[in-house]
Amino acid sequence: MNITYNQFKVLTYLEKNRKKISQRSLTKGTNLSLGTINKIIWELQKNNLITEENIITEEGLKVLEPYRVKRAIFLAAGFGSRLVPITLNTPKPLVMVKGKKIIETLLDAVIEAGIEEIIIVVGYLSEQFEILTKKYPHIKFVKNPHYNEMNNISSAYLVKNKFANAYVLESDLYLYNPNLIRKYEYQSNFLGKYVAKSDDWCIEAPNGIITKEKIGGTNCYQMYGISYYDAQDAKKMEKDIEEVFNMPGGKEKYWEQVMLDIKKKNYKIAIRECCEGDIIEIDTFNELKQIDKIYDV
Repeated sequence: MNITYNQFKVLTYLEKNRKKISQRSLTKGTNLSLGTINKIIWELQKNNLITEENIITEEGLKVLEPYRVKRAIFLAAGFGSRLVPITLNTPKPLVMVKGKKIIETLLDAVIEAGIEEIIIVVGYLSEQFEILTKKYPHIKFVKNPHYNEMNNISSAYLVKNKFANAYVLESDLYLYNPNLIRKYEYQSNFLGKYVAKSDDWCIEAPNGIITKEKIGGTNCYQMYGISYYDAQDAKKMEKDIEEVFNMPGGKEKYWEQVMLDIKKKNYKIAIRECCEGDIIEIDTFNELKQIDKIYDV
């Protein structure tokens, strides 16, 4: 059974809060109007997806299953040159910030969301990542031997058959809002924060669909390296990543340029908006010192 995005929002909210919930509480929890909520409740009850008390049914859970996130893929092979001197001896994802490794903020959120399969593509000082298996014993590692001579498309190439129903996460993001990692996703999307002006990598997304990736712009979305791909897009990605990787200059590309730039006509990837303070991308040692005073010595 196909469901609309608004029906999906209500069902996932009810799946997470398995108790009797009023329409007004649903309005607050989903940011949908009361009129819209009343219409959706009627539709879901009619199809036996929720009870009269607005509790999700077994049939409702079955309808959500195709939208369940199956795995999380972490890209963690890079050197992290802008965080020197810390990264001379430690991979950037393993750098401690406020008593916690950067990548752990993401891994904990993935575990909390019930995502069982975790793949980490490693390269620089790859042996150090083994320490993560003490806390996360079911992690699978994929080694990228070309991390130092190619861009991160080389990491995506190694796992190009694993993107179906998967999050792809850059491993150097310090996650403050774990609710950004969810048990279910409705469609392929890329995380971004709306900004009036940016000098960094950003994306344009009129009507909620990404149309352009660029450096610098106004009234755009600052990119954060967390994205999700449904099975339909993943099938195209496997082919497109291989094609771009093998084209002249392809090995110098960033992996997301395949879907957001070079092959963008093949995709309709939604923007998923986050807020100021949800995530911090620590790019330089000075930024690290500002966030964690232990380094300001």
